[in-house]
Order: sequence, then C-alpha cells, then structure tokens
Amino acid sequence: MDTPLSLIRPNVIIFDCDGVLFDSRKANQSFYNHLLEHFEKPPLAETDLDYVHMHTAGESIHYLFRDNPIRDAVLAYNRTLDYAPFIRLMEMEPGLIDFLDYIRPKFKTAVSTNRSTTIGQVLQTFALEPYFDLVISSLDVNQPKPDPESIFKIVDYFQVTPEQCWYIGDSEVDAQTAGRAGVPFVAYKNSTLPADFHVQGFSELKDYLEGSRIQGVK
Repeated sequence: MDTPLSLIRPNVIIFDCDGVLFDSRKANQSFYNHLLEHFEKPPLAETDLDYVHMHTAGESIHYLFRDNPIRDAVLAYNRTLDYAPFIRLMEMEPGLIDFLDYIRPKFKTAVSTNRSTTIGQVLQTFALEPYFDLVISSLDVNQPKPDPESIFKIVDYFQVTPEQCWYIGDSEVDAQTAGRAGVPFVAYKNSTLPADFHVQGFSELKDYLEGSRIQGVK
C-alpha cells in the first residue's frame, strides 16, 4: 500500500463507474459482441475489449466499425437496444456499499463516467442513486474523458478546488483525466497507472481515510 504524498482531506470523492463501482467487463463484452454479431462481424479481440471498456459507446462503435459504411446503421441500432439484460451481467465491487455508507454524508460524492444513456439505469438497478450528489455522463459534456471537462463541472458544482477532490479510476483514460484536471488520482486495482496512490479495494481506501496518513484526517 502506497503512502500518499501531499494529499489533503478531500471534500469531494469522484468515482469512475466501470472498473470502480462495478466489474463490468463481462457486460461490456457481451454488449459489443451482440452488436458485432448482429452485423455479422467477428467477436471482440482482447485489445478491442480494452478499448470499449474505457470509452463512450459512440467512440467504441466508431472504433469497431471504423472505415465501415454500416457504422451509421450500427449507431442507429444501438439507440434502440434495451441495456437491461447487460446490466444483469455487471457485478458491484466488493465493499462498495460499506464504503459509501462510511463516507456519507461526511464527503460529497460524484460519478464521472464515459457511459451515456445507461448510467442512470445502472445506478437505479443497483439502488445506488441516493449515494451520489452528482452524476456526470458523456452526455453532460462536450468532450468525454480523458478531456477534464467532466471533472471541472464537478469542481464548479461543489465550489471546491481540484486539490479538494479525489478521483478514483482504474484506466489510463482516468489517469489522464485526473492529471489534466489537477485532481489527486487514486488508482483502483491497477498498479501500472501513475497515481497519487494505489488501492486494491474499498476497504483499503477506507483505511486511508480513517488513518493518519493523510493531512487533515483525524
């Protein structure tokens, strides 16, 4: 476990969705394989799955069907799909509810995600809506992550400085977003990412907040 450097007690804790709130790799794989199969294309390669796991649905479809004349038809078909069957494949991260119960209401909470229309349905399905003060999806910004616009919206909403927030993410896109926004970054279950500190689970993150490692935490 890293020792955080020059971190202050956060006022706002920001969560990525996929890979942090949920293990959604299986759901994403099933969803995009459905699109590919519907349009008679081969299933995702592992590198393709890595890409779609981090990017918006629009970006992912453009990536998977790049230079393909049916791309617009895929985008149109995607807008008609019911995402509910794929939500059932998502697995909530162990210890998440305990951690959210612990930080609420002491800390403000937000979600910054490259999901678009599905994030509300996901949070509602798992009864997580009451735990978050603000949710910023790719539909709420002009530029999705790794552009820092979503983080800046959260900072402005809560009237805090970037240094008063923590952003918890699991991907290179998240690390870039935090870096560009000037927000301390907590790498979740990914020791390869540049981060202010790394954790392997929410119980470990709770230990940080309860301990004396962080300036201002009592």
